[in-house]
Amino acid sequence: MSIRFLRLTRPAVRALECGEKLHEHGITAERMKNGDVRYLVNVMVDGTRIHRVIGRESDGVTREQAERAIETFRTKSREGRLDLPTGRKLHRSFAEAAEEYIERMEQTDGKDMANKKRHLRQQLVPELGKERLDKITEFRLKQYRKKRIGEGVTSATVNREMATLSHLMRRAASKAWKWIKLEDIPEIPKEKEQRKKIRILSADQRRRLLDAAVADQDGRAWLFVMFGLNASMRHGEIVRRRYDEIDFENSRIWIDKAKAGEREQPITPALCAALKRQQAMEADSQGWIFPSVRKDTKTEHRPDMREAFIRIVKRAGLDPKQCTPHIMRHTAITQLVKAKADIPTIQKISGHKTPAMVLHYVHIHGEHIDDAIFAIDIDTSDAVTHELHTAPNEAPRKAS
Repeated sequence: MSIRFLRLTRPAVRALECGEKLHEHGITAERMKNGDVRYLVNVMVDGTRIHRVIGRESDGVTREQAERAIETFRTKSREGRLDLPTGRKLHRSFAEAAEEYIERMEQTDGKDMANKKRHLRQQLVPELGKERLDKITEFRLKQYRKKRIGEGVTSATVNREMATLSHLMRRAASKAWKWIKLEDIPEIPKEKEQRKKIRILSADQRRRLLDAAVADQDGRAWLFVMFGLNASMRHGEIVRRRYDEIDFENSRIWIDKAKAGEREQPITPALCAALKRQQAMEADSQGWIFPSVRKDTKTEHRPDMREAFIRIVKRAGLDPKQCTPHIMRHTAITQLVKAKADIPTIQKISGHKTPAMVLHYVHIHGEHIDDAIFAIDIDTSDAVTHELHTAPNEAPRKAS
């Protein structure tokens, strides 16, 4: 069955102006400066990128020959006869690299792909797309950064875009991909971000939040808040849990996927008891703790608890803009710091990737800081007087 073309039609090719291109189904028709049309193919065949110039219209080359060339590549690949020339450098444009990067990452379950695709397709490719991947410089990226900041975007947002670019570059230079050399990776300019203040809940606010969750119409809302306040777990980690992952005897929950990798999550006796009570009422005692309430969802568990949490926050008399599910995690970790738990212990419970991330909480809330500052506290008592400690040229003013 022949491929149906909607854009790369003969009339459309004839209408191309100098420098214009049409691309469809891996075939590109490009009108060159001399008026001739050049046909190229750029396709993936069994994991190998094939980028070839097929020929020019003046030499009798048409779109149909480009189609046949692609089919020939695929036929030879199926028969094990695909013999691509070696030693020839096929330079990718940033736009080509970005699309292939997205394709490969999705095939291997790459993380945070929604944001990566948005960064690349909406911001980076429109700006850098035509440039060679191995020729992008630090200076060029600084220009990009300056332009984005000038558009009113925050440094944090541009840093996220630069992080996506950095990951693409590192994968491109990896031994598995070999698109560019390690020395072709430019210095990625990142700016220091203003760290947001860590907000936590007071003891009274925690109690109000839990009471509001118990009173909510969602029968799982209270359990979600119990998880947040008693285990310091992230929102996504909580809703993906199952009963068969719980070790009730040792008060542990197995987390298979998380930012820092799999881990055994300690939980409090109160949460352990709450989970036992809930499990006894379940139809599936080994299934999802937060099962999906709809049949048309992609997952068997709930994707999130945002809607219920907003209701709870309002009922507790708190501000939904300030009190998000993540504030429960901040609060729980801060409680560990105030209890003078050591950093490795806190990291074990919080699931942070590095001790440095835990230190941020310690630097702000650690009681050892107050203890330390008290250790060097010394007063002058009443030894300083106005009369004895006024400089000669700063004589006391006379009372008027």
